[in-house]
Amino acid sequence: MTNAPVFDQTFANTFEQLLVWRRDVRRFKTDPLDPQTVKHLIELACLAPSVGNAQPWRFVSVMDKDRRALVRRSFERCNHDALMDFRGEQAKLYASLKLSGLDDAPVHIAVFCDRETRLGHGLGRKTMSETLDYSVVASIHNLWLAARMVGIGVGWVSIIDPEEVTKALDVPETWHLVAYLCVGYPVEEHDQPELARLGWQQREAPESFILAR
Repeated sequence: MTNAPVFDQTFANTFEQLLVWRRDVRRFKTDPLDPQTVKHLIELACLAPSVGNAQPWRFVSVMDKDRRALVRRSFERCNHDALMDFRGEQAKLYASLKLSGLDDAPVHIAVFCDRETRLGHGLGRKTMSETLDYSVVASIHNLWLAARMVGIGVGWVSIIDPEEVTKALDVPETWHLVAYLCVGYPVEEHDQPELARLGWQQREAPESFILAR
């Protein structure tokens, strides 16, 4: 057994700042990222907890221009469909939002969950099979924080059709798309979500989400 590290108050304060300044980035510089840095971010992502130690995360680096174009096409169609759900001023605001960094982000990473993985031998997921997907989300959050720590931004593009993207990337049928990430250096830094700054949705007080029984 090795000695556990001690996380002092200075570290605690810095960690809280990291959480505050983690943003969903949509505005990227086109500067390339060091491949070794990206590799290290994925290594840190893989330190996430996973149900039964199943490690179901699968990372696909999307480098091919044609495949990226297919993802971009899916976003455009889905974004247009989403706009139709809104009316009036809300529709105008939605149309003005920048909702992806697909055009400028130098790195695209599609993150999948292998729902048929044999790792973990099924432990912990018989009654809640969705914990496999949750494990992948935990790995994404690891990557997000690790990237912000070194000045790199991450944007999660959810306005896409999972089946279209899965087909475009030609991955095993057992893999389920959890996230499509844009990664790169951000154009600007903020400690508040862009959707809050632009008036789409403000943050609520944490107390409003706590229920006692």
